[in-house]
Amino acid sequence: MKRIVSMALIAAVVVSYAAAAFAATSVKVTGDARIWGNSWTRINYTGWNARGTTTGDPLTIWERFRLRTDFIANENLKLRMGIRVNNRAWGNDTFTVDNPTTAIDVYQAYLQFKWPGSDVEFTVGLQDIDLPISAPGLLNTSPVFGGTRAAAALVTVPGGAGLKLTAGFIRFLDTNKDFDPTTTQVADEFDAYLMTLPIPLDGFKATPWAMLGVAGRNANYSVLVGNTPRYTNQSLATNLFPAASLAPGATFRNAQNLSWWAGASVAVTSADPFKFYADVIFGQGNAGDRKSNRRGGFFLDVAAEYTNLMYFTPQAAFWYSSGEDSSTRNGSERMPAVVGSWGPSTSFLFDSNQAFGENSMGLNPMGSAGFALSLNAITFLQDMTHRLTFAYAWGTNSPRALRNANLLTGVGTYVQMGRDLTVNEHVMGLNFDTTYDVYNNLALIVETGWAHGQFQQSVWGRRFVNQARNGDAWKVAFGLQYKF
Repeated sequence: MKRIVSMALIAAVVVSYAAAAFAATSVKVTGDARIWGNSWTRINYTGWNARGTTTGDPLTIWERFRLRTDFIANENLKLRMGIRVNNRAWGNDTFTVDNPTTAIDVYQAYLQFKWPGSDVEFTVGLQDIDLPISAPGLLNTSPVFGGTRAAAALVTVPGGAGLKLTAGFIRFLDTNKDFDPTTTQVADEFDAYLMTLPIPLDGFKATPWAMLGVAGRNANYSVLVGNTPRYTNQSLATNLFPAASLAPGATFRNAQNLSWWAGASVAVTSADPFKFYADVIFGQGNAGDRKSNRRGGFFLDVAAEYTNLMYFTPQAAFWYSSGEDSSTRNGSERMPAVVGSWGPSTSFLFDSNQAFGENSMGLNPMGSAGFALSLNAITFLQDMTHRLTFAYAWGTNSPRALRNANLLTGVGTYVQMGRDLTVNEHVMGLNFDTTYDVYNNLALIVETGWAHGQFQQSVWGRRFVNQARNGDAWKVAFGLQYKF
């Protein structure tokens, strides 16, 4: 009896402390849910996957869910926890009727606080991170690192005249965690250090930035499918390294190699309603290793929009990036990247913040150039908006470079037709997207797209190119988005 009474007293004390803590901490919950169907004709211009081994379904129904909870002690201290069900197809994984799998994972988990007596802010943990871009609404995010999250420790120090310095450390990879598989240290981490310094003036904002990466040669930069490395579709191996360094038997000479990026974004709004934007970025990786393992190049974009029309906002953008020369022995001339989500006016050609996932042609900004024209925020009816975007792109890569990449790693393994373009190839895409607000927080969305490409048979082979010539790519995505 005494034990029961003691346990009851302990439980009462715990509950009282929990109630007091809860009373002192406010909880804010936000999130969004999306359910949609993707209907494709000739996805990847062929109807096949990158290596031409499987066929895309004409209709797939997807679902995703995000739940973000902020535990706010006061204006200077909070904890964010975010969980998700990430782009799962009906009838598969979590949404199958027979033996469903669990697909809930943590995608945000960070502590944010200000140092007592100051405005210096620390953000530590798994968090959303974007390198600067001049026009997030028009160009989405950085082509080097943006539109995703990473485990990081960042500090933001405000200064006079609106200056705000942000610096920090990111750990992208630690393949073996706390114990390496041998009694000697293994270079299995990929870390980065970044700094940004926005300089806001009246009608003008410039943001210089830099990032330094340290890449260990034993980190797992690719994803294995069976025993085959998968390099395409935003893998770190494809984005960071040259094709020659990923060929069977290739190795890095150094245990660790440095990569660096430096850039600046500029936004000019002094001529409002005319607004102008520009970004310039240089990057290099593995400069101290063998020539065949080196990669370096540049990327630039310029854009403009006019925001004073009643029914729509016209936008225009141009981009250019360095491409591969004819030799693989001297490495790569494309700028390295981590994970990017750059794209003008949510063009159907790019993976750039479409409302519904699995919903673009995945064009690589590195090694390409082009322009985009858009009528954004078209509004003729209440609660309904549209976007019409046309984009045209051509390659800046030597045909021999992409042909050699296919010979070294296999067709569609490192580079992919329609994603990576030679100087003799081009693609164009047109998308028309509509959003209807059923309620303030419930939207019915329809995204449509058409893409056409001209490809080089000597690079991709007769089978792929002939399949692409048989017709163009079309997609229709339709579904609901609920935000709360």
